[in-house]
Amino acid sequence: MTRPHGAPQVRTLTLADLTASLKHGVQDFKAAPGLAVFFASFFVLAGLIMAAITVLTGTTYWLILAVMGYPLIGSLAALGFYETSRELHTTGQARFKDVVATVWAQRGGQLPWLAAIIVVVFLFWFFLGHMIFALFLGLSPMTNVLSTFDVFLSPNGLMMLGFGTAVGSVFALIVFGMSVLGMPMLLDRDVDFVTAIITSIGAVAACPLTYILWGICIGIITLIAMIPLFLGLFIAMPILGHASWHLYQRVTSPAPDLIAELS
Repeated sequence: MTRPHGAPQVRTLTLADLTASLKHGVQDFKAAPGLAVFFASFFVLAGLIMAAITVLTGTTYWLILAVMGYPLIGSLAALGFYETSRELHTTGQARFKDVVATVWAQRGGQLPWLAAIIVVVFLFWFFLGHMIFALFLGLSPMTNVLSTFDVFLSPNGLMMLGFGTAVGSVFALIVFGMSVLGMPMLLDRDVDFVTAIITSIGAVAACPLTYILWGICIGIITLIAMIPLFLGLFIAMPILGHASWHLYQRVTSPAPDLIAELS
């Protein structure tokens, strides 16, 4: 399939776009539950491995740091949801073989470059998070999550959580700004990753409050879904992934078409 060349024109994001995108996300989840579970399993498996490593090494106190950074890399596994939604609304069906083949074909394109940047940001956040822990709680005895709960509620612990959350929010905003439109754009169009990043960040900068609201929504839903042993991600990730594709489609489509759709 021939993809359009260059970055699209991006219009202002509205609250109506957010609600409509979530609605379409739920519809796509219901239309292709098998694909949704398949791609969501990568999120769940990554979370369980992350938790298992901290338990086996006796360093579960780092789990809170990993959990806070977990949404940063969520966009990397969202390509399957994007392609599923595109197939559903282009051909009326999403076949497993076609969706997986399209996603796998992206390995030689521009997407890995954006993915690499996101991974580097995540790793830097993890390194900086270690420094924040050491700065506030370096002398505190910490063995696991249960025994360190009181430590986190201490004055130094609360300051660490507050400062760490603020720093983590900056990293999350950077990744969100690059990927919210950049990732689906690279799947949808023939465009280099630098142009996709610049276009995505420009769109967020032009309408920051609505995009930040969308980012907060993604973060809260993701964190809540992680509580029951990451199993809630089987539902949350597909809906958010499909919704993100529809949000991209809506803000890169002519406004009259959207007005007609909403009427």
